[in-house]
Amino acid sequence: MSDRSGAVQEVLVDAAGEQLAGFLALPEGSGALVLFAHGSGSSRFSPRNNSVAARLNDAGIGTLLFDLLTAEEHRVDEFTREYRFDIDLLARRLLAALDWVAAEPATARLNLGLFGSSTGAAAALIAAARRPQLVKAVVSRGGRPDLAGDELPCVRAPTLLIVGGEDHQVIELNRAAAARMHCAPQLQIVPGATHLFEEPGTLDVVVDLAIDWFRRYLRDA
Repeated sequence: MSDRSGAVQEVLVDAAGEQLAGFLALPEGSGALVLFAHGSGSSRFSPRNNSVAARLNDAGIGTLLFDLLTAEEHRVDEFTREYRFDIDLLARRLLAALDWVAAEPATARLNLGLFGSSTGAAAALIAAARRPQLVKAVVSRGGRPDLAGDELPCVRAPTLLIVGGEDHQVIELNRAAAARMHCAPQLQIVPGATHLFEEPGTLDVVVDLAIDWFRRYLRDA
């Protein structure tokens, strides 16, 4: 891994006895750290996630990209897809990562945000509901916040839900989830984008929105 406005370190996140590999980037002088919660079989090596993380780093925001699944779980999930929809497991791992970050000297004083995609967005919202003292902002990209279920009304962190304009079913799922939340979430629809924001320029729009959101809520949290 190359530098992204600050050295990128390989770390092991202790998640209730499981060691989860990750990449931690802390730009010099940053007061904020965003933990990524990916879904749909993604990993810390995802080019899309690394591109987003690099842009956040360039904006002075720290990032932690880590695998929510162990190597063996990831191998099984590639064939069975059984873990990517185990929202409770993903949320427990993300909660463990939040607790790890809060205990590490290098990151303990940083304002924390979560960036969730696909099923990882549900895990991010559950983690925000259960660690309101830690999570200061949440961004969901093409997420399934509806899968957070009864935890949705408990989310207090400012939440931005970003969905592609052509991702019609997910738009409706996000609207339904937002209606259950009491933190006045903002739903932002990116015109012309499908679920993975693969269309030219659409992922850049997502990142710009995320940077603005995190700067607003993590700067003086």
